[in-house]
Amino acid sequence: MTQDSALLLQAPETDLRDGSNNRKVFIKTYGCQMNVYDSTRMSDALARDGYEPTEDMEEADLVLLNTCHIREKAAEKVYSALGRLREMKKRKAADGREMMIGVAGCVAQAEGEEILRRAPAVDVVIGPQTYHRLPEALRRAREGHRVIDTEYAIEDKFEHLPIAEAPKIRARGVTSFLTVQEGCDKFCTFCVVPYTRGSEVSRPVSQIVEEAMKLVDGGVREITLLGQNVNAWHGMGPKGEEWSLGDLLYRLAEIPGLARLRYTTSHPRDMDDRLIEAHRDLRTLMPYLHLPVQAGSDRILKAMNRRHTAAEYLSLIERIRKARPDIALSGDFITGFPGETDREFEDTLKLVEEVRYAQAFSFKYSTRPGTPGAELKDQVPENIKAERLERLQALLLKQTQEFNDACVGKEIDLLLEKPGRMPGQLIGRSPWLQSVNVDAKASQIGDIIKVRITGTGTNSLFAERAEAEV
Repeated sequence: MTQDSALLLQAPETDLRDGSNNRKVFIKTYGCQMNVYDSTRMSDALARDGYEPTEDMEEADLVLLNTCHIREKAAEKVYSALGRLREMKKRKAADGREMMIGVAGCVAQAEGEEILRRAPAVDVVIGPQTYHRLPEALRRAREGHRVIDTEYAIEDKFEHLPIAEAPKIRARGVTSFLTVQEGCDKFCTFCVVPYTRGSEVSRPVSQIVEEAMKLVDGGVREITLLGQNVNAWHGMGPKGEEWSLGDLLYRLAEIPGLARLRYTTSHPRDMDDRLIEAHRDLRTLMPYLHLPVQAGSDRILKAMNRRHTAAEYLSLIERIRKARPDIALSGDFITGFPGETDREFEDTLKLVEEVRYAQAFSFKYSTRPGTPGAELKDQVPENIKAERLERLQALLLKQTQEFNDACVGKEIDLLLEKPGRMPGQLIGRSPWLQSVNVDAKASQIGDIIKVRITGTGTNSLFAERAEAEV
């Protein structure tokens, strides 16, 4: 699940500066929800060093690119942005204004030295496990050093994660991400994550619960637990017993005021009985599950090192739906993996037809340097990958539209999240993660109201109040 976005954070209501500076930071975030979360935490760390977030890159004293290395040409996209920033830095310097440039995230981790070589305007390169050391890196850079900091022990990051105070949390909204796990040990042959994020490490229960409680105290109603392989999370319970993600969800569901829980991204091999039981038992756990399969051919799944078959995935889906019949499923797919035949691609379409997804993300296979997939022979021609992707996306879009159409007439609980485009309108989040437009007052943001779905749009649903206002 990837996207590019600028993380535009409002300045905190409390003054966290040391009084010696009045600097501003603009953070551009590429990629997944984990990067969005990391950008938020970088902003929290920088606030303690005198930086305030800005939505205007022109007024920024520091521009940070928080990068993603998953998709094709990710690094080139970063270098292109750095070229534009170099010109901005020159122009500001001519006007007597200093601007520092930092590169964070997975491209920084993978290409640290190369970034400093190719982009002389960059002052700091910092990896995804070391951003809590960003203020110190910037201090060294201001002394005239070009800094690269990508060496890490991931436990160190979890130990030093800054947690924002309630006023700053309130400024960010009523939904929030919370990282509970990082890294991946699965080593899918197409994926660079194990090389940029490291091996699987779980955050301690006490830290997770503390941050969740602070988020709720700050007005957050819905928390999404994050991990590169989130359902591999494990930890120690209060009596010394081993906990899985299911156990953690039961514990978080006890927090007063926390109305909704979600988690992403999952691997089928780590979807255990306790987690399925949590979907059955916890009304706080929303009926939505992102469970990537990537392909429908067993031979391709083996070549991808997914370590499950299509039949095992389908059997797992059947068990999950038996436990939570109203669950909506989301997935990830790759077309044109090396050696994929027409018949094997048809196996993917067949699996999609059988599962029936409410939402999905699909991509052409792209070689990631350093991954086993990059060394495989029999690469699929680009035009065939594109044609298969077009067919797959047409099927997935049809299923999404059918799922949305089936919602029309239903009464649902809607979490009111933010203002809509029209006056007097708010956008809410359905239990199945759809955006829903409804007439409501701005003062109701954070409320959960009963609505009736009345129609569907291109990217959202429309609803009316199903209950009279008190």
